Amino acid sequence: MLRLLIALLILTAALARSVPIVAANQLSSIVLGQSCALSGPTQNHGLEMRAGLLAAFAYINERGGINGRDIHLISLDDGYEPDKAVRNTLRLITEDHVFLLIGEVGTPTSKAVIPIVEEYRIPFFAPFTGAELLRKPFRRYIINVRASYYQEMETLAAYLIDHHHLQRIACFYQNDSYGLTGLEGIELALARRGMQLVAKGSYERNTLAVMGGIREIYQADPQAVVMVGAYPACAEFIKLSKIKLKKDVPFCNISFVGTESLKKALGAYGQNVIVSQVVPHPLNNDIALIGEYRESMMIYQHDAPISFISLEGYIAGKLFAQIATAVPGELTREKFITTMQEVGGFDLGGILLQFGPGDHQGMDSIFLTTIFPNIIKLEIPAQP
Repeated sequence: MLRLLIALLILTAALARSVPIVAANQLSSIVLGQSCALSGPTQNHGLEMRAGLLAAFAYINERGGINGRDIHLISLDDGYEPDKAVRNTLRLITEDHVFLLIGEVGTPTSKAVIPIVEEYRIPFFAPFTGAELLRKPFRRYIINVRASYYQEMETLAAYLIDHHHLQRIACFYQNDSYGLTGLEGIELALARRGMQLVAKGSYERNTLAVMGGIREIYQADPQAVVMVGAYPACAEFIKLSKIKLKKDVPFCNISFVGTESLKKALGAYGQNVIVSQVVPHPLNNDIALIGEYRESMMIYQHDAPISFISLEGYIAGKLFAQIATAVPGELTREKFITTMQEVGGFDLGGILLQFGPGDHQGMDSIFLTTIFPNIIKLEIPAQP
């Protein structure tokens, strides 16, 4: 049904179009579009990603923009639901005439709009997801900033098994394309070590229905639980595990969970919770870009949190500006992508991203963090 809806909406939009989709290039500003969750259980993800982008664009605009042109962001709320993401994306392309799409939040929403991205040949830039489907097969119009969920799962497996010598690993996952991608990632990481999950349990997106998953998982008496979900459900699972079942095994989350939101939701129950990250710690004083990010957030987005997600948004905004500025002559979508591939390396100030003709993922590093009552602590150094 979703595929049929996408096809019908694309057809309707195509028939209604009266302005070329490159119209944004002819305006005094460069208009970018974002569909993300600004309401609902995962709204913090979208709000923080948007805040990071806005802070970066405000910083850039105050310094002359892109060759004298300001960057303007239009953000639409999809509530982390694919059908709304489809409608938003078509509106952004056909009515708002955005130059590209940036900062989409989530795997199911990103998956839903891939046909639209390829139909309109519009860059889909820096989505907040590590899903493999945005990396393989290679797609010219999809540009990833972050490392993949497979890479995060390999790092978590190395931490649990190679470092701590645990053998009985279970997985709690969201029952959609996001959760299944993460599930496959940890299964592959275990298979490389001659192991299998001892149990699996799931829940439905945008719910807190975790009890079924809890029952499935603890029947197998795991030594650790790897989690692929959003922070409300993962926090519920962890708290119920500790309060009702007195289970306090390591709970390992991947970056999409939203570390700061998870920490807040857990309160006093955050001990023994690990989160893999795809960007450095937002309080790292050794990286110039992070100092700029925190200052920009304080000036332009002072009500938004300093977080891994808003930092990822800031990195995406600064990267867009570097690529766009490097484009020779008229800024077009095709030249934007070609320039990114040909320039290859982009140093944002201590954070280096590398691209190529067959490589549209800028970063590969993974960081592990541990949640403590008052801080989020770096657990181990970055892993390749």
